[in-house]
Amino acid sequence: MLQLIECPRDAMQGWAHPIATDVKVAYLNQLLQVGFHTLDCGSFVSPKAIPQMADTPQVLAQLNMQHTTTKLLVIVANERGALEACGFDHITYIGFPFSVSPTFQQRNTNSTIEESWERVQRIQALCTQHGKTLVVYLSMAFGNPYGDAYDESVLQYWTEKMTAIGITIVSLADTVGVA
Repeated sequence: MLQLIECPRDAMQGWAHPIATDVKVAYLNQLLQVGFHTLDCGSFVSPKAIPQMADTPQVLAQLNMQHTTTKLLVIVANERGALEACGFDHITYIGFPFSVSPTFQQRNTNSTIEESWERVQRIQALCTQHGKTLVVYLSMAFGNPYGDAYDESVLQYWTEKMTAIGITIVSLADTVGVA
């Protein structure tokens, strides 16, 4: 079965100029009518890190979920964000970026891989408690530009650790286009 996942969040968060909340809501409401399996629509992260996503709670509150089967996914970087996301009934998936590159993990979430693994375990517990599904993005899954050690056994190691704690969706992300 083919499942289409649309990710306007990734594009929106990269825009230099703020996008008005009502414009985001209108756009996402249109995408909800397309028939995508999942819509990656926001982030619960520090507004200092990604200012464009600071209005995610307001955007989610205004989405029209009545005539759609599309599921919503948001990204978090820590337990605080996961707990906030768990407060929205129409969010199905909570995504966490877990890099197999220590350098990128530190830059992306301001944490080491070991600290991020501890976060993943706590976020998985929150997701289980609140009926959400954690999606772990193994970023830099095909290599990295930082010179960090990499081979396929790293992916296998982390995938096995994730599935051992009940995570059922692990996405291999070609973060820098080296696959």
